[in-house]
Amino acid sequence: MEVRHRVEHVDTDAAGVVHFSRYASLMETAALDELEHRGAGLGVFEAQGLELRVRDLRITYRNAARFRDGLLLVPALENVGPASLKVVVKVYREGTGPEPLLLASGSLDLAVVNHESGAPVCIPENLKASLQQAPSP
Repeated sequence: MEVRHRVEHVDTDAAGVVHFSRYASLMETAALDELEHRGAGLGVFEAQGLELRVRDLRITYRNAARFRDGLLLVPALENVGPASLKVVVKVYREGTGPEPLLLASGSLDLAVVNHESGAPVCIPENLKASLQQAPSP
């Protein structure tokens, strides 16, 4: 599953370069879309009284994106733990050559918590099965 995003003015700094903080938001969107694609999106978690909270976020920057660039975000569910998920995301610039150019890569470690108490909880088996199932194209 891939997510496309056209860089808008709001994404950039005064020089027209995508501000480093925007990558976190874009990566989170791609990660949540990947979970939704697997049948375990936020609504499914909420229906069971659960939430996802970012426990750890890591980003490595390689190249700059600029205003009006077309970005391709490629998320992959790397790990399903007892009470957490890890999604890796690669961000590419499209249209700059025969292959997209890698701009950044990173990961989001998401904790599964009880909606009311905020306490960590194990992922229910039905959600774990949805997450571990290979998504359809």
